[in-house]
Amino acid sequence: QVQLVESGGGLVQAGDSLRLSCAASGGTFFRWHTMGWFRQAPGKEREFVAGISWGAGSTWYGDSVKGRFTISRDNAAITVYLQMNTLKPEDTAIYYCARGNRPVLRTKSDVDYWGQGTQVTVSS
Repeated sequence: QVQLVESGGGLVQAGDSLRLSCAASGGTFFRWHTMGWFRQAPGKEREFVAGISWGAGSTWYGDSVKGRFTISRDNAAITVYLQMNTLKPEDTAIYYCARGNRPVLRTKSDVDYWGQGTQVTVSS
């Protein structure tokens, strides 16, 4: 059983930066697995934010965060990070770490494990 534990959320002001971490434990990670981040704002659907392949380290992003967010991983520690720069009030949401069981993680149906989420609030 894979467990994903997020940390690093908090309250920041617009323009600030924040770094989220997701520590994975249990289960087995293979090269075809992917990791990523989704977010869900109140009253909205959960949306894809960023993804990374476990083997090659390829990355991809949702349109709303391109150029501002960076996803990275530490294979040895089985940890995934999300560096968020130039934060905007519309980035306010619960951020969820996710493991994908397909070559590209982009939709909820690609996910086999979720973290419990960490709140990010950006004030204007």
